[in-house]
Amino acid sequence: MGVRPRASRPGNRRTGGDGAQGSPPREPPSSTRKTTPARRARGAAGQRAPTSRRPAQARLKRRRALLLGLAGALVAAAAALVALVIGYGRMRTPDRGRVVEINWPDGLDTDDAAALLAAEGLVESERAMALYLRATGGTEAFVPGPHLLFEGATPRELRQLLTRAEGRPTARITIPEGFSRFDIATRLEKLRIAGRKTFLAATADGALLDALGIERGGAVGAESAEGYLFPATYDFPLDSDARDVAKRLVAEADRRWSTLAAQGKDGLAALQATLGWGRREVLTLASIVEKEAVVEEERPLIASVFLNRLLDPTFRSRRLQSDATALYGCVAWPEEAPSCVEWGGKPTPAVVRDPSNRYSTYAHPGLPPGPIANPGAPSIAAVLAPAATKYLYFVAAGGGRHRFSESLDEHNDAVRKRRDATSP
Repeated sequence: MGVRPRASRPGNRRTGGDGAQGSPPREPPSSTRKTTPARRARGAAGQRAPTSRRPAQARLKRRRALLLGLAGALVAAAAALVALVIGYGRMRTPDRGRVVEINWPDGLDTDDAAALLAAEGLVESERAMALYLRATGGTEAFVPGPHLLFEGATPRELRQLLTRAEGRPTARITIPEGFSRFDIATRLEKLRIAGRKTFLAATADGALLDALGIERGGAVGAESAEGYLFPATYDFPLDSDARDVAKRLVAEADRRWSTLAAQGKDGLAALQATLGWGRREVLTLASIVEKEAVVEEERPLIASVFLNRLLDPTFRSRRLQSDATALYGCVAWPEEAPSCVEWGGKPTPAVVRDPSNRYSTYAHPGLPPGPIANPGAPSIAAVLAPAATKYLYFVAAGGGRHRFSESLDEHNDAVRKRRDATSP
């Protein structure tokens, strides 16, 4: 008997789930979610993002690195420029003590300014100075007019001087009693405060004298601030305006005069009543006393001699006969007096008696045209309060002292004794 084939249950055959051979296999559970068009789009975008973002980020990083590099290079270049400017600004040229009094032109640009400084021997490199001036603000702040520059100044100092900057270096000047304005001018230039020629011009400028209230009268019209530049100690910036220096000296003289005139008001009143004197005449005689006196206590005695010569009716010549006045004439007006041409600095009969010398008190009676120096307070006080004497003469007696006489015979005897004492 034959065997009947076993009936197969659905799904038991490997060939198919329903018993039919070749049926497709079932999908795994994870793939049962249905894919929509929107989901496919999002998936596509998500796949493209990594490939498009990375190059942009790389380019951004490169740009940042480049900018940082450029910024660093600019900072380094700026630092190098600052260091170069500061370093060059402090470089000092050789100082041989030479000063340059220059009338700085208006409107020079950096190249022209550097060229002028190089031509005067104040900087070694015209090109480097031009670069320095451009890097430090140009030349617009430069003050035109007279300046006193000097060798050995750094480029920074030259800029300070030419702009008359606040905080530039200063110098202290002591003006001794009896210095003339010519002496003051020489010392100002030596200390690099103001040029000699510029100061002399400023102290003889009529407009400035009028502005300062300085009396400019006089028999022959000598006009300057001589006598009104008070001797004292002052601090001034280097390369000061000479007019400002003169103003300050005169302001100090005005202040001192107010005090002295108040203290000696009786003497001033007497001089006004007897001789018609004012401040100018008092200062003129005080300047002569200043040049003649050495010992402090002799100032009122010397003042009395000169005043007696002007007031005593027996002294008819009215000539003060002071060597110092004639010598000042050779300093202030040397071209006027032939005797001053070969003058060696000491009094000679030709110099002191030359009628062409307007300051000779041997050749001309009365006071000279104006002060011959700048007197200190003691000499001014001596004129306002002279000693009560009848002396008409005095001669040096040695040790800075003098021998005083009432008559010419006594004076001549004192002169002979002095000559005998000093002759070999």
